[in-house]
Amino acid sequence: MKYGDFLFSSESVTEGHPDKIADQISDAILDAALKDDPASRVAIETFVTTGLVVVGGEMTTKTYVDIPGLVRKTIKEIGYDHSYKGFDYNTCGVISTIDQQSGDIAMGVDRLGAGDQGMMFGFACDETPEFMPLPIMLAHKLTKQLSEIRKSGKIEFLRPDGKSQVTVNYKNWIPDSIDTVVISTQHDPLFGGENPTKAQLAKEHALIEKEVTEKIIKPMIPKKLIKGEYKIHINPTGRFVTGGPMGDTGLTGRKIIVDTYGGYARHGGGAFSGKDSTKVDRSAAYMARYIAKNLVAAGYAQKLEIQVAYAIGIAEPVSIMAETFRTGKISGEEIVKLIRKHFDLTPAGIIKKLQLRKPVFGATAAYGHFGREGFAWEKLDMVDKL
Repeated sequence: MKYGDFLFSSESVTEGHPDKIADQISDAILDAALKDDPASRVAIETFVTTGLVVVGGEMTTKTYVDIPGLVRKTIKEIGYDHSYKGFDYNTCGVISTIDQQSGDIAMGVDRLGAGDQGMMFGFACDETPEFMPLPIMLAHKLTKQLSEIRKSGKIEFLRPDGKSQVTVNYKNWIPDSIDTVVISTQHDPLFGGENPTKAQLAKEHALIEKEVTEKIIKPMIPKKLIKGEYKIHINPTGRFVTGGPMGDTGLTGRKIIVDTYGGYARHGGGAFSGKDSTKVDRSAAYMARYIAKNLVAAGYAQKLEIQVAYAIGIAEPVSIMAETFRTGKISGEEIVKLIRKHFDLTPAGIIKKLQLRKPVFGATAAYGHFGREGFAWEKLDMVDKL
């Protein structure tokens, strides 16, 4: 392979994946607190396993949040509505153990400083209309399609848990073609119940392959990226009946690469879900994405990664870095000067600019935080000014 020619893979997971169940519960609780008290300070972690949800963390708010009710509502909306799916919103246990925010942390936040130390990254590139890397965008489209087809009943045997993975062939740093698509989807036992014969397993797998290929993969893969045959793997183990929290535990913040850029760009030190905007793990990562997207759209680079870093209790970032991967029209140092001139990177400035006191976070908790319409950090409203 020549320099600049490579294969790159990214994955996504459906809303019914155990880790994503946890993320959605954590963000549902955050939104409920912000709805009635925009100044709420929240850091919620969720753990899910067979028949059980545990919610823990810190929350300082003036409102009441019905945590058991929110947990059950979220699980029901995802689609775990009967015990035969391995998880049931009606019968699962819910344990809640939440304290107020630490006074030591609160002192720094009260001074309008960052809620923690750490480094955050934002990224944008011109590979797609969304200014996102192609592999992660395709992976998200596949899992979103998997969920929509399940909910519509167009494939009746699908269950909520699922994953996708897309491998893109790059030529001279530019996406050229699809190399491999992987789909793993939870499903009902179709033939032979819990103890199928080999023949029944083969029949079941053939049906799933046909339906998933025709109704999920083919509609989502752009024809211009199909150059010859590409590899497809559907449920590679042969069967995926036991899924969700019964198949694996789920934890908030364990799918951070799915949440961001699919591994194509770096990720900072913290996860997003369950954290209010005083936590720069979340808010500064959103701001860095916003800045990178507007700068790429303004033509300063074809590919841009921004790092910002903070110290707890200090408002201004301790460092800002810009990397253009040799695609920049100006140097990284000049881009940093532009950033400092046009963007307020204090926690208060980020919260105001991106309107992060509103209950907007539940919608981020599945299918990626970036590259989707409807979020303030995805707007291209600074292009003309830049």
